[in-house]
Amino acid sequence: MGKKRVLISYGVDVDAVSGWLGSYGGQDSSNDISRGLFAGTVGVRRMLKLFAKYDMKTTWFIPGHSLETFPEEMAAVRDAGHEIGLHGYSHENPTDMSLEQQRDVLDKTWETSKEGAQLLLDYGIQYDHSMSHHDCQAYYLRTGDSWTNIDYTQKAEQWMKPLVKGQETGLVEIPASWYLDDLPPMMFIKDAPNSHGFVNPRDIEDLWRDQFDYCYREYDEFIFPITVHPDVSGRPQVLLMHERLMQGRYKLNHIMSPSTTYEKADAITPAQDGSSSSVDMQKAEMTDDSFEVFKKQEGAVDFRTVGWVHASVIFLKGWSALS
Repeated sequence: MGKKRVLISYGVDVDAVSGWLGSYGGQDSSNDISRGLFAGTVGVRRMLKLFAKYDMKTTWFIPGHSLETFPEEMAAVRDAGHEIGLHGYSHENPTDMSLEQQRDVLDKTWETSKEGAQLLLDYGIQYDHSMSHHDCQAYYLRTGDSWTNIDYTQKAEQWMKPLVKGQETGLVEIPASWYLDDLPPMMFIKDAPNSHGFVNPRDIEDLWRDQFDYCYREYDEFIFPITVHPDVSGRPQVLLMHERLMQGRYKLNHIMSPSTTYEKADAITPAQDGSSSSVDMQKAEMTDDSFEVFKKQEGAVDFRTVGWVHASVIFLKGWSALS
């Protein structure tokens, strides 16, 4: 069996207080806001310590609210050499915003919406990490897909229409997966009717391992995009889960884990139909703060991974506040 090429990513969403303001329904709860304060301080520091312990460079998606509320902690993220990505200002839902509001937020930060792909391209951003057309392969993001909702007050013929695909853009999509996300199963949200928060991290660890094992068996090259939050992964029981994963517990043969921050997104060649992709390791330019292409001892995957496509334009405009 030949060597595998696997890109394993830790994307850190610093939702903190902004998550409670924009998405979780805790804006009127001083208790929930205090949980956000934990995430932006204690949780961030613990995760930075974890990544330093295993010599990892990761990608941090930082809402502008978190940037300006926790300047010391976010400066520590920067100073540790992690990639910084945009994540809105107050974790807003872009579908509830006008185009003008979206532009105002993007001027300071960013997220995605119906108009998002084109806006990202307009601002020179090279990749997005929020969609799920695939779960382990990069692809070019489409914009303008349209579909017909069911309206039971109308005749059935009004809604019996297929989805109409929009136009493919040049924006590379690094897929996101709810099934590789720490928050839904391990964070309690009082306002969410299906909230969990008390799932055993070892069960989540098994789910992640099974997904990895399948992708490893079925693909010679694939992306494994893990999404974490200091709100969740800053907790002791979840930190220990990550340590078990990072200690190379995946017992697989002949695996090469190429882990680098790409200067340009053309290191990844997405499929036109979103079904598969390839990673050109010759085009993946290594930089001083990149992750090396390495092979650990026979039969183990090293988890010292992974930023994604590095693009200086995605640094938050408010970053100067940390100087």
